[in-house]
Amino acid sequence: MAKRKTKYVCQDCGYESAKWMGKCPGCNNWNTMVEEIEASTVRGRSSISNGTQSVSKPESITAIESQKEPRITTAMKEFNRVLGGGIVLGSLVLIGGDPGIGKSTLLLQISSQLAEKQLPVLYVSGEESTRQTKLRADRLGIKSDLLYVLSETNLFDIGKQIEEVRPSFVVIDSIQTIFKEEVTSAPGSVSQVRECTVELMKIAKSNGIPIFIVGHVTKEGAIAGPRLLEHMVDAVLYFEGERHHTYRILRGVKNRFGSTNEMGIFEMKEEGLREVLNASEIFLEERSEGTAGSTVVASMEGTRPVLVEIQALISPTSFGNPRRTATGIDHNRVPLLMAVLEKRVGLMLQNQDAYIKVAGGVKLDEPAIDLALSVSIASSYRDKPTNPDDIFIGEVGLTGEIRRVSRIEQRVQEAAKLGFKRVICPKNNLEGWTFPKGIKVIGVSTVQEALEIGIIS
Repeated sequence: MAKRKTKYVCQDCGYESAKWMGKCPGCNNWNTMVEEIEASTVRGRSSISNGTQSVSKPESITAIESQKEPRITTAMKEFNRVLGGGIVLGSLVLIGGDPGIGKSTLLLQISSQLAEKQLPVLYVSGEESTRQTKLRADRLGIKSDLLYVLSETNLFDIGKQIEEVRPSFVVIDSIQTIFKEEVTSAPGSVSQVRECTVELMKIAKSNGIPIFIVGHVTKEGAIAGPRLLEHMVDAVLYFEGERHHTYRILRGVKNRFGSTNEMGIFEMKEEGLREVLNASEIFLEERSEGTAGSTVVASMEGTRPVLVEIQALISPTSFGNPRRTATGIDHNRVPLLMAVLEKRVGLMLQNQDAYIKVAGGVKLDEPAIDLALSVSIASSYRDKPTNPDDIFIGEVGLTGEIRRVSRIEQRVQEAAKLGFKRVICPKNNLEGWTFPKGIKVIGVSTVQEALEIGIIS
């Protein structure tokens, strides 16, 4: 009998300790240490010392042949874009999101599309029975003989079914419900999640089967379980959006086979998720023209430009310390730009409350939105609207200068496509490219120039 020992593992970060502690030293969270029992193994000599096993030798980087990873494309172009062009064979992808956001619906639709291409798909549900999955499939109109549904939580039985069915695509919904018999801890614990993910990774790599695993999220919005889980998989996708709104955003935060800056937008319908190909029209369809504090910026999400409305509300404060509230952007950027406007333009904003919002629930984090944000703040403070046909693009420096941004051609082309007449952008971005027809591009070098051009006097 192998000697068994007890250890305490943090369920949030995976920190291990020989004794119980109320506060985890790794993540500083309280009451997250759970007792687990593991069997200690006898360590043998390494293959280097005894020489009985072959040792891989290093190769020159120039001698290694480069190969293009084969991909499986789905009928959803937005889904393919986020993954970098499609599903890579043998990849292990983790998708997380709030409960009820639509993770299972998305993966069931993807499974149906692959099954219709004559690719066998195994959908493993540890939270629902096969009849419950069938009800969702009927609502989505899924009818394919090559889509197999399995309600199982034992990893050994799941592996046996993968060997028998030989699917081209596997979905595990969710990893927190799967357990391995050799691990004594409960399903969803750090040890179970880690060991089950390792086994699934071996199955994916050895058989060339792409496996998608669904992960629960904590109340802070991060995927539950140890951070090691995100390091083990090839790609991590987050499915975001408000449950009471119809639009969903699929965002990649890790991708070994593509860019992590891509974003896919979907709309939740009664018959399932429908991809939104022109996101700019969605974010601007309810815009109020002729209202002070409203501007439009052309932001880049990966390789696609997205036109988004930025709204600002500036009002006198009733307290000693004015409020600075921001939704959809970094809240530290608001007082920084307000300080630039106060110092370089002369706006008295130190006694004003500022409320900033990015319409549509989009999160913007690139510096190219600085100019649009500054113009919206000044427009609301002066109570004078901006021209509804103007687009503002540019980074604002602390001295009030407008700095150049990347991919200006794609931003301007997207603005021209949606009927905007003028683009106010950095003067240093005007050289080396041809402007689209029907739109005027105006270069500015300071915030003061942009305000004189953009705000209606």
